[in-house]
Amino acid sequence: QVQLVESGGGLVQAGGSLRLSCAASGRTFSNYAMGWFRQAAGKEREFVAGINWSGGRTYYADSVKGRFTISRDNAKSTVYLQMNSLKPDDTAVYYCATSPYNTVVGAVGYDYWGQGTQVTVSS
Repeated sequence: QVQLVESGGGLVQAGGSLRLSCAASGRTFSNYAMGWFRQAAGKEREFVAGINWSGGRTYYADSVKGRFTISRDNAKSTVYLQMNSLKPDDTAVYYCATSPYNTVVGAVGYDYWGQGTQVTVSS
């Protein structure tokens, strides 16, 4: 059974930083792509960032390019999202996701999501 547990969310002022973590289990972590999504109140879930099985390829939504960095530690079965220069528009519940493929480009191709962690950016 695949389980994904996010942590690291919280309240931060605009311009600040947060680092989200997602611990994965139930699947051989190092074989598969991982991603981060977010869902703001009243909006659909949207893709934020993705990383391939080795960490050698990363993909970002245009809205977060240059501010967010996705990374992974296969030895710890953990994926991270470093978020800098946060804006109020980044306020959302952030979800990590895993894929049955080793590389996923974009938002399609993920099959399990975690429960999410709230990120709130105040102006």
